[in-house]
Amino acid sequence: MIIRDFLKAVGQLGDRRFQRVLWLGIGLTIALLVAIYAVVLWIIKLFTADGLTLPWIGEVTWIGDLLGWGSLGLILFMSVFLMVPVASAMTSLFLDDVADAVEAEHYPQFRQSPRTSFLDGLRDTLRFLGLLIGANILALFVYAFVFWIPFAPLILFWALNGFLLGREYFQLVAMRRLGRQGAKDLRKKHGREIWMAGCLMAMPLTIPLVNLVIPILGAATFTHLYHRIGVDRG
Repeated sequence: MIIRDFLKAVGQLGDRRFQRVLWLGIGLTIALLVAIYAVVLWIIKLFTADGLTLPWIGEVTWIGDLLGWGSLGLILFMSVFLMVPVASAMTSLFLDDVADAVEAEHYPQFRQSPRTSFLDGLRDTLRFLGLLIGANILALFVYAFVFWIPFAPLILFWALNGFLLGREYFQLVAMRRLGRQGAKDLRKKHGREIWMAGCLMAMPLTIPLVNLVIPILGAATFTHLYHRIGVDRG
């Protein structure tokens, strides 16, 4: 059933309303990653502008170029982890637009729900980002104990962030129609399925380039999930 929700989201990629949000989200995500890369390059240039002097070798002027190219690979690698909080931020910015497009296409019998205010969205985003970052920092200690088990850290990463992302995405989607407490109650009732949907979202977030489209597809998938299990009748 979750796969069907995801395939419905993928099937709407050609929708003009959907594409507008999709490309805007991709553009902002790329801009954020480029900005992070620019900051890394600036820091490298700051410390290597005059070259480095190494023992027995002398002055090395090419180290800045080497670090610059190496930092590009580092950013591509870090995008695997950066895309998890980025996905959360994209949800806050575009969830109403994505959900409205999905509902207009698949659930026209439902009235359009009120849009989340900017301040409420910002508050929820900052709260969740803090939880997401804190949980992943604590998880580093667990990864250190299981790193010798093949794929164990990656599986734990998917499980943890699948739980957190599923919880957040479903809460925001359901809250549009049921309110905060109603969304919380429904999320608890269907916690296992929501966790599985979150894992389905977390896994492709670790694939560079593919992860650019996942935040928007995730918002659409959870909109379908809500309408499949929700109690609202419009």
